[in-house]
Amino acid sequence: MIRAIFFDLGGVLVRTVDFTPRERLANRLGMDRSALEDFIFGGESGDRAQKGEISLRRHWENLASCLGFSVQQVKDLVDEFFAGDVLDTALVDYVRKLHGHYKTALLSNAWDDTRQVIVERWHIEDAFDELIISSELGMVKPDPRIFRLALDKLGVEANQAVLVDDMQRNVDGARRVGLEGICFQSPQQMKLDLERLLNNHKG
Repeated sequence: MIRAIFFDLGGVLVRTVDFTPRERLANRLGMDRSALEDFIFGGESGDRAQKGEISLRRHWENLASCLGFSVQQVKDLVDEFFAGDVLDTALVDYVRKLHGHYKTALLSNAWDDTRQVIVERWHIEDAFDELIISSELGMVKPDPRIFRLALDKLGVEANQAVLVDDMQRNVDGARRVGLEGICFQSPQQMKLDLERLLNNHKG
């Protein structure tokens, strides 16, 4: 029987609904959107920030150095980058309903400001038993250790849990540890897949 559901944040609960700001910004910087996204999130600096090895502030300083910008210019750039992103409040409400019957947790590869944003800006922490954030733990999905830690936090076994994530590599990593996994493509697809899985696992 499934007792716990883990939800990713970026790409699931928060999604880019308008790519125009990213396209416009990438064009201005002389790169394509994919390269811009890799620049913001990835590289050594982005990877270290997601693991909590450096602060988000230091990450912005590193990006500023790469571009020859000031830190404030990079912060303005990042604000523009995320301008088309929206928190899916209807999906959060769906998680709240699930929370009445299952243990729920956020499980996100994210920077060190994420908990503050969730609690102080979005006010969605009530939908979850735990907020499990990579930068606070020093490990990122799909590292098997973060899945095992997440299971321990909710007090469930791997075969009692499911991960909803938009990255196939994270879903595959969760499955290797023994969790069920759903690769998010849309809210409608995810709900259908999750409800089918939950029904199939009812004891």
